[in-house]
Amino acid sequence: MTMSDADIELITAKIAELGETVKQGKTEKKPKEEWEPALKEMLALKTKFKEATGKDFGPPKKEKKVVVVQEASEKNKAKNEAKARAKAEKEAKKVAQRAERERREREKAEKMAGVGQDNFGDAKMVQSHEVTDKVWTPIQKLLPNLAGQDILVRGHLQTVRLVGKGVFVLVRSSLYTVQGVCFESKTIPAPMIKYISNLPAESVVDMKGIITVPDQPVGSATQKMVEIQITEFHAVAKAKATLPFQMEDACRPDSGKETDVGAYNEDDEEAVADDGMVRVGQKMRLDYRWLDLRTPANQSIFRVESMVGCLFRECLMKKGFVEIHTPKLISGASEGGADVFTLDYFGQPACLSMSPQLHKQICAASSGFERVFETGPVFRAENSHTRRHLCEFTGFDLEMTIHEHYDEVLEVFSDLFIHIFDGLNERCAAEIERVREQHPFEDLKYLRPTLKLTYAEGCALLREAGIDQDDYEDLSTMNEKALGNIVKEKYGTDFFFMDKYPLSVRPFYTMPDPENPKLSNSYDFFIRGQEILSGAQRVHDPDLIEERAKAWGIDLKDIESYVNSFRHGSQPHGGGGIGLERVVMLFLGLPNIRKSAWFTRDPKRLAP
Repeated sequence: MTMSDADIELITAKIAELGETVKQGKTEKKPKEEWEPALKEMLALKTKFKEATGKDFGPPKKEKKVVVVQEASEKNKAKNEAKARAKAEKEAKKVAQRAERERREREKAEKMAGVGQDNFGDAKMVQSHEVTDKVWTPIQKLLPNLAGQDILVRGHLQTVRLVGKGVFVLVRSSLYTVQGVCFESKTIPAPMIKYISNLPAESVVDMKGIITVPDQPVGSATQKMVEIQITEFHAVAKAKATLPFQMEDACRPDSGKETDVGAYNEDDEEAVADDGMVRVGQKMRLDYRWLDLRTPANQSIFRVESMVGCLFRECLMKKGFVEIHTPKLISGASEGGADVFTLDYFGQPACLSMSPQLHKQICAASSGFERVFETGPVFRAENSHTRRHLCEFTGFDLEMTIHEHYDEVLEVFSDLFIHIFDGLNERCAAEIERVREQHPFEDLKYLRPTLKLTYAEGCALLREAGIDQDDYEDLSTMNEKALGNIVKEKYGTDFFFMDKYPLSVRPFYTMPDPENPKLSNSYDFFIRGQEILSGAQRVHDPDLIEERAKAWGIDLKDIESYVNSFRHGSQPHGGGGIGLERVVMLFLGLPNIRKSAWFTRDPKRLAP
């Protein structure tokens, strides 16, 4: 758009005039509608001005002044350099002081940790990188006859007690503990005392020193007549997590006798003991089983349990039995029940075995081995929340051929249990006493030979005591317990068995009684009024097996191979199954089967 200079001057003047009008209106605070038309006209003229001139209306923008930095004078330059030098020197001094402080702190920490020391500190991680000439002595072998000898032991640091310039420690390995003593001297620096006193409880340590005989027995240790004068002390593996409970609390004797029957709920809060002492609840123990198993009582319980297995094998091997290993993955249910853990076996329905029953029968009666036994896991999908049931336990089973009568089997069982009980009392006397220290109980009483009652006789004893019990009904848990008390009082034994149970309460493969079709050639063994073994003479005739299976509603296809194993000549036979954890629980008078199970599997627990 072209415009003459005269026109531009007119626009400029008009813009100025309108600007004054707008300014005056705002100054005098007149209504906007009075001066807004002048504002719009002025803005339109400014736009026309820019189109004609290519410039915005108004005075030209001021140019920024360029600041010229003049060079400092020689005098100022020297002064600035001196300041910079002083500042750098000051900063360097601070850095040096900080480094020196960190060095001293590091050296102090290393000194306290035994770095560079031969007689204390953190040992190198054991990664099998070398074999030395060190010899570790088992704590249980530390006796007064070793006085004066330099020995090395390894164990868990159970307690540490700082006394003045010395420290007392209790080191534990399995069931045994020994006290170590260390006082500041020329060879024992103060940092060594502090290092030992600061180690976390339950750390794994190596303790070396001279065996001495104390003036008074050490009451807190199993090795009461010796003490170690510490010369070296190293942490092999420090406990890095806070202990969920103190071992002292976990080892404290029971405040009272807990019932061994009835419902169990691990979430129930435990009542505070009358003595006001802290005790660790069962749930906490099971959650941290690796710590709980360190207690002397638990170390003893599971050594007793191990010995039961040893004695079981020992007795049966002497009687000509052969150990077998049967599958735990099977089709159908091994005893025809519904309480099985089912799974998919490559597209086929299968389950975990709830008993080696069918396979041990095959081995003994149909395969020529005649006398067999097995130890292995047993799975029961029973949603039972009691003090005596588990979903997985260890089964001790035996099966044997008979010539005339199932009493032949009962005689073997009687001998077996007497051998186990005698063996435990002889070989595990120390362990039994360690259990008794925390869980008081009376020694098991048993007869030679084992007391035998018929089921009817047992029911009669209950009725004589005023307890309702029919001869053809199964025993309830409470009636079993009551019968155990009655038998203990009448016959002086905690261990007995009954036979001739009602056929209706026994598995399909149980041989019926030849004189009374309502009864069976079956039997149960009891300890302290609780069943620990169930067994019977088995049906060895395939036609009768099928008849009994149909009566139980069992699909013959699921047991086809089992039935077929009796079609080519099968010997008369019988046997039984024992629950290991329950035997140990009742022998030691424990109130809960979870105390005799390594890692409990019940309806609520699948870990650890």
